[in-house]
Amino acid sequence: MVQLRYKAMAKINLGLDVLRRRPDGYHEVKMVMQTVGIYDVLTMCRLDSDEIRVTTDKEELPADESNLIYKAAKRMKETFGINGGVSVKLEKNIPIAAGMAGGSTDAAAAIFGMNELFELGLTMEQMQQVGVKIGADVPYCLMGGTALSEGIGEILTKLPDVPDAWLVIAKPDINVSTKFVYENLHANTLQYHPDIDGMVEAIRSQDLYGITDRMGNVLETVTVKAYPIIEEMKTFLKEQGAVNALMSGSGPTVFGIFDKEETAKAAYDAMCGAGFTKQVFFTGFTHETCVKEGTEE
Repeated sequence: MVQLRYKAMAKINLGLDVLRRRPDGYHEVKMVMQTVGIYDVLTMCRLDSDEIRVTTDKEELPADESNLIYKAAKRMKETFGINGGVSVKLEKNIPIAAGMAGGSTDAAAAIFGMNELFELGLTMEQMQQVGVKIGADVPYCLMGGTALSEGIGEILTKLPDVPDAWLVIAKPDINVSTKFVYENLHANTLQYHPDIDGMVEAIRSQDLYGITDRMGNVLETVTVKAYPIIEEMKTFLKEQGAVNALMSGSGPTVFGIFDKEETAKAAYDAMCGAGFTKQVFFTGFTHETCVKEGTEE
């Protein structure tokens, strides 16, 4: 039996702007997305039955039809007329409900795996067309690296790799509902909008400080007000030497960008001992998408 193993990479938002709320209720966004070196692992194999079987190592994660891995496998089977089932075992490392696209990147890895297991030979565009029907972040998670995301998140422009830096990422011990954040965001009356166009130019110029100077996330106007610990953690990271710090996505995860490895390591140790949370990571940017880790017979 062939087993495939995929690393599903997490993402952060270096910049996140919401331009307006559309008449259909969706929000039009402009974001710079970036994959980082935190990942889940999916182990996949074909089944003789028609079953989709998802198992996880976290009790709090559903393994039924509400799981995005399940939805991705089901959509692939329906779209391409796949006969046969699939077993997916998930090892969860990305914080849950954290603003890091953990569910979306797992769905992306499941799409990659289904494409390979059933020898579909799909292009990236074909896989992204499936992914967008599962979630707005899935097409980006299929592509990975550095990207400008527009529309409702489905219009993607690949950008050059950002300059190397070191990251300390921490998720406070709270869960934030994306629905709550967007429902309470006054998108049409926002007074502040981050300079996303300037950030894109800084990325093209390989100017790390031009990128960090323009970091901003309008969703903080909702989440920080509801959960002040987010601002406290950002301030703490900057006090430890971060060039800048920001909340990722709808939160509550916070990350700091450091230009010196030793400073970042010291900040990681300080964050671990500060009592904010037990979920602290020392990592960096990665320019990979879902990475095939191996094949076992």
